Amino acid sequence: MKTIALLSIIFLTSLTSFGQKSAKEDLVWHTDLNKAIELANKQNKPMMLFFTGSDWCGWCKRLQQEVFTQTEFKKWAQDNVILVEVDFPRANIQTEEVKAQNRNLQQQFAVRGYPTCWFVKADKLKDGKVNFTQLGTKGYEAGGPANWVNGATTIIKPN
Repeated sequence: MKTIALLSIIFLTSLTSFGQKSAKEDLVWHTDLNKAIELANKQNKPMMLFFTGSDWCGWCKRLQQEVFTQTEFKKWAQDNVILVEVDFPRANIQTEEVKAQNRNLQQQFAVRGYPTCWFVKADKLKDGKVNFTQLGTKGYEAGGPANWVNGATTIIKPN
């Protein structure tokens, strides 16, 4: 009898763990803009540029914790956008290419505060430059993932 009970517990635990794994899959946050543009154009999705100070910005951390780590946001993001992290850390190490790319994006989008999320479409021109079509912007917003996702959906699908 003890063996059956033990096997039942192990079986139920394994089912629960299996079900949770798919819901907790991590999102892919791109740091290479060129690769993100190629992927966005291939999948016909806009990009979400997340301007953050990942290791020092309290509101950025709060947005990530309250929204970006939640299952509802993850599902929405996988279906609707290509995620790009545009980070300005104080302690975390970045390559010089990523630093230069992020500074350029910060200037192009006139980002003055964090967190800021720009929703854009991008086309690479023949001369190698990028033409961005700005769809809209969001920052931290109280109300959890449902509220944030609804606002973001309005930006990327206005009709």
